[in-house]
Amino acid sequence: MIHELKSLKGRLDPYLKLKDGCREIGDLLSIVEEGDTASVRHLAEEMAKLAKKIDDLEFQKLLGGPNDPNSAILSINAGAGGTESCDWVSMLLRMYSRWAEDQKYKAEIIDILPGEEAGVKNVTLLVEGNFAYGYLKCEKGVHRLVRISPFDSNKRRHTSFASVDVIPEVEEDIRIDVKPEEIRIDVFRSGGKGGQGVNTTDSAVRITHLPTGIVVQCQNERSQLKNKATAMKVLKSRLYEQEMNKRLAEQKKSYGEKQEIAWGSQIRSYVLHPYNLVKDHRTDFETSDTTGVLNGDLNEFLEAVLKQRAMPS
Repeated sequence: MIHELKSLKGRLDPYLKLKDGCREIGDLLSIVEEGDTASVRHLAEEMAKLAKKIDDLEFQKLLGGPNDPNSAILSINAGAGGTESCDWVSMLLRMYSRWAEDQKYKAEIIDILPGEEAGVKNVTLLVEGNFAYGYLKCEKGVHRLVRISPFDSNKRRHTSFASVDVIPEVEEDIRIDVKPEEIRIDVFRSGGKGGQGVNTTDSAVRITHLPTGIVVQCQNERSQLKNKATAMKVLKSRLYEQEMNKRLAEQKKSYGEKQEIAWGSQIRSYVLHPYNLVKDHRTDFETSDTTGVLNGDLNEFLEAVLKQRAMPS
């Protein structure tokens, strides 16, 4: 019930704000005198802002899935390619972090495994905010990078792959039973570049769900209790996803089968050499502004996928 009320409130509040905005502009129009160019210019600017908000609200109708209003748990994993792929994961982490910041979401790394030489082997990011999952669910799949390698002394072109997985964060009022005898909890010292304070105690937590084999871990906090709570939250979200996959055929289309992190399975390509191009292979939407995309300018790609999914088959 709480989950449903929160979802309804998230949908109703923007509509009420737009209604108030339209009324305010109507009131201003009724008192603006003819020839008052400054007021007319101000009204035009306000109307343009309002039109943009109306477009955004119209687009939000595409986010009608049962979990779309939720926060998102996003994981990025390096494919074959060693240091190249690990560096690509760190670039994607930066891209999604910048996107979240632009959307006024809170992005928090809850688990990270650095690469042996550079970059990141895998990382899990919690993106908190209304409809974070609704948008980010479009990013699930393999992402391909083509560039001149900064790690190759011969300056050759390399292709790297990384996979992105996205699940909705489970709301507290959704009951997921995890029996104590069905989990194994291991604690260990946080590794990587976590800072001296993080690494001096066995604060990191790994939880294994024995019936399913699902393993989650968290090491971002100095407190073992906080890490355990966060890891349990991720575990419940993964168990919830698994259950939804079993129950809903339509949901299966959204989550799909996991693909090999290699050539031919990518959903999007990012080409930095011999030309600049980012292309989504599902919608054919593309842009030459590779810098903008890698700095978090993703909304046009997300919207193109959501609009494609909303079209009748």
